[in-house]
Amino acid sequence: MDNGTYTLSDHEFTLFQRLLQTLAGVYLPPGKQSLLLSRLSRRLLHYQLPSFSAYYRLVTDPQHRTELQHMVDLLTTHETYFFREPAHFDFLRDYFQHSAPQQLFRVWSAACSSGEEVYSIAMTLADCRPHGQWEVVGSDISVKEIEKARRGHYQMERIESIPNGYLQRFCLKGIRQQSGSFLIQAALRKRTQFRQINLLTPLPNDLGLFDLIFLRNVMIYFETATKQKVIDQLTRTLQPGGYLVIGHSETLNGLQHSLEAVRPTLYRRPLRA
Repeated sequence: MDNGTYTLSDHEFTLFQRLLQTLAGVYLPPGKQSLLLSRLSRRLLHYQLPSFSAYYRLVTDPQHRTELQHMVDLLTTHETYFFREPAHFDFLRDYFQHSAPQQLFRVWSAACSSGEEVYSIAMTLADCRPHGQWEVVGSDISVKEIEKARRGHYQMERIESIPNGYLQRFCLKGIRQQSGSFLIQAALRKRTQFRQINLLTPLPNDLGLFDLIFLRNVMIYFETATKQKVIDQLTRTLQPGGYLVIGHSETLNGLQHSLEAVRPTLYRRPLRA
């Protein structure tokens, strides 16, 4: 049996559509049947299942939570790259340089995928204060992406948007078996931490507060109610006076929140409620 033998009925698509939205907040609009087919057919083959209905029964069985997470991983992986939307990193640099050097400066990349955003933030902070008090937390709903991010190992085609000076200081070019790839410097990796976090569920008690949160190009996949829940959670993790950065194709219009709009894509939590 190959991928081409599987079909996906409208009813089956609706089942997975609702399941993914409940678990991850991601709404698959009508017309995305081909995405489900391409990304999940191999899982049906793996379990030798006859249909998507059978796979749905499997992933909703409490005994197969690992496969449920694997399904979420397959359906929620998003494209990212180093130093995406450079103006945000210019703001990060300016904000960090004007912060109190004796205080710990914390940044959260709240949907970091395979880690490029986290290491872009870390390179920027290390360039400003190599031995300063700072840390970067990266989180994602996908366990697979978090594992990739922790390794900090990327193919050479990913280097195009990394400034040359940062390449020389923070990246190690692979040789022999690792030719064609590069590794983020160990000292920089040690200044970061990665955690699997679902933004729709209660956040970990030990997550702490942040001076800056990046949540970019994520809410475009959410409906309004999901956006509201995520913004409520993230606002509570911002230090008073801290900032939230969203993507250029996103907006908080229509949501209830206490954040002050500073400029497009940039919001600030007031010092006083």
